[in-house]
Amino acid sequence: MEKASKFILWFEEIGLEDTHLVGGKNSSLGELIRELGNAGVRVPGGFAITAQAYQYLLEAAGIEEKMRTILADLDTSDMKNLQERGRKVRDLVRMAKLPADLSTEISRAYQALCDRYGEVVDVAVRSSATAEDLPDASFAGQQ
Repeated sequence: MEKASKFILWFEEIGLEDTHLVGGKNSSLGELIRELGNAGVRVPGGFAITAQAYQYLLEAAGIEEKMRTILADLDTSDMKNLQERGRKVRDLVRMAKLPADLSTEISRAYQALCDRYGEVVDVAVRSSATAEDLPDASFAGQQ
């Protein structure tokens, strides 16, 4: 299966060339593991939930068009407008039902991570937007 169509990518599978699939933080972690692991630098393992998984959630939950409608008359110069529309979109995503197959895939990846370490592991969940650190725009920390 091609990377672009997967819901889960392990850090070992990704690098900086995959930022559009998993975001900057995740692709950087993958790059660290791939490039420094053989040099003895220990980087914790893990996996990324891809932009494709997010798109699948939007489609399965039937909220993509609703989001577009909410954002249609977005006024980026009006803070109240931004706050209101942001809240509405966040509420849509929060209330969306995670498709069973996506939930299962995430659960299996977590179990595989636990199996790698031989115990139940604590994890850090970080947002890693695919467009948060562009040369002409930065949205870091806004997820």
